[in-house]
Amino acid sequence: MKKLLGLALVLANLSVPLFAANPKPVTLTLWTHEDPNRQKIEEQFAAEYMAKNPHVTIKYSVFPSTKIQDLISSAYAAKNAPSIWNLELQKAYPLLMEGLVAPIPVQELGFKNEQALIDTYLPGMLDPVTDKDGKLFGKKGKIYGLPLEMVNFCIYLNKKIFRDAGLDPDKDYPKTWEDVMAVSEKIVKRNGDIITRRGFDFRYGDYLISWVPMVEQLGGKVVSDDGKEAIVNTEAWTKALKFMQDWGPNGKNLGGPTYPVARKIFDNDKNEIAMHLSGLYQEARMKTANPEFYNSKDWMVIPYPVFKGGKDIANTYYFQYYMVNSQIPLNEQIEAWKFVFYMLSHGEDYLEKVALTQPTKKVFEGSVFKSMPYSNVFYNDLKRAHVVYHSSFSWRVNELIKEAIENVMMNKVDPAVAVTKLKKDVQALVDENR
Repeated sequence: MKKLLGLALVLANLSVPLFAANPKPVTLTLWTHEDPNRQKIEEQFAAEYMAKNPHVTIKYSVFPSTKIQDLISSAYAAKNAPSIWNLELQKAYPLLMEGLVAPIPVQELGFKNEQALIDTYLPGMLDPVTDKDGKLFGKKGKIYGLPLEMVNFCIYLNKKIFRDAGLDPDKDYPKTWEDVMAVSEKIVKRNGDIITRRGFDFRYGDYLISWVPMVEQLGGKVVSDDGKEAIVNTEAWTKALKFMQDWGPNGKNLGGPTYPVARKIFDNDKNEIAMHLSGLYQEARMKTANPEFYNSKDWMVIPYPVFKGGKDIANTYYFQYYMVNSQIPLNEQIEAWKFVFYMLSHGEDYLEKVALTQPTKKVFEGSVFKSMPYSNVFYNDLKRAHVVYHSSFSWRVNELIKEAIENVMMNKVDPAVAVTKLKKDVQALVDENR
């Protein structure tokens, strides 16, 4: 009788997990920027996850990359932000600093602790989203994002246009910014003052990522290491802005922010631009937009240039981190992180089908990465780069730099005057946020 009673008690205790009700239904919303190649595989991952977890519904939405930052910020203000979202680090960081991002429940993802998760990535790749010492939110060691991709920019080059201009792309490709300007002067074509073929042009708007390294090569910095001084070494900033003024319509007239986006028209291969800055992901976009050009031997990738006599600093690397909304219930946060981790566990699929590089050891050591055209150029540049400047006000800094650059290029403002104003405005942000 005692044995039967004991068995009954054991079964009663087991009955809780064995016969518990189905998990509570969860609806997750995911907002991301447009990328047709990535959308296709992520919608597939969502369908797979819902099939394996019938209690979960995932609503996947895509927005223009130029609008998603404002949409997410507005949604947070209205307390109806998506469960899951991604932005570039310098745009996401202000939201993280406001406490609007949920920490990763690493044990729920199968890791013993945070360090075990960190160890699957290249060194430093989770540092920007890790509360290392607990000073951010009082949660020492907690991690607040997983990288959809790590991006650094190199220069894509159209060999046909070089040859048409009498240049040998293998010998005459630019190594310095001075070379970029000289080569572009040989390549450029105009109809009156209107440029019909550019040698190179910048990524106007992405200044913290793609332009600030030029300033750093000359010895400047956005903010001093101690966080007290803004726009360090005004001479370096003035020289970099003078370069932009000489580049623009009131200088040598080689390009400017009013022309079509360089990386998009490069893929068309219609003799419109010889060089542009972009990441490894551009290969997949080129392959989709113009497979004939992609499969030709008429393009190559070269390292990020350095000013003559400047510091050997490449383009900064930045991240698109997937993050989870801290305003949603805890059970939804956990489910959201599980889904994000499920998607990102397919690192080689992202690389092979979308050319997005997740900075995991598995991806960088894998055959897919090593087989991609010019992946070695991006990897070697990564070794001489650092992460993009990020702070609680980093995007406001980017917009002030944008104002300075466009003023010297389009409105003939003296570079030294522009730097004086820039330093004053950024210093006010630094002081306000100390």
